Amino acid sequence: MMRSPSLPQLAAAALAMAAVVLASNILVQFPLNDWLTWGAITYPVAFLVSELVNRAHGPQQARRVAWVGFAVAVAASLVLAPVRIAIASGTAFLFSQWLDISVFDRLRHGTWWRAPLVATLLAAVLDTAVFWSIAFAGTSDPWITWALGDLSVKLGLGVALLLPFRLLIGRQQATPHRAA
Repeated sequence: MMRSPSLPQLAAAALAMAAVVLASNILVQFPLNDWLTWGAITYPVAFLVSELVNRAHGPQQARRVAWVGFAVAVAASLVLAPVRIAIASGTAFLFSQWLDISVFDRLRHGTWWRAPLVATLLAAVLDTAVFWSIAFAGTSDPWITWALGDLSVKLGLGVALLLPFRLLIGRQQATPHRAA
């Protein structure tokens, strides 16, 4: 049975989500090279936040955190990032978070690592395709190579973030609950 989060827990998760998305929207404007921007390094943490909330409190609370994080991040991004990035980010974020939360919820009762890994990998592909095609298509920036580099980092970090996920969910919650 899922327990309802306290208001401070919900607020902390939503603020973490908003901070990750806002930071990523700003950092995506700064390329490391022709294959990567700084935003690729921060964004995968958004999947970690929603999956931790989903594991502890269920998909409804994870969606609530995503909605609040989305609203705060997009509002701030409209002030601190170009409009095209704010719109692309908001669109990609909603689609990818809904996919992440749904896939995670369907796989939650299996092996502890399967739900976060599969959900993150699928959501990362969707997020990358939507964001880069809206934010940079038609520009002279090397956005296709940035998108490929971004996706590579998201997939790699999706695997790397399994360790913090495991540590943060704790041993008791990592064991699947089986019907008697």
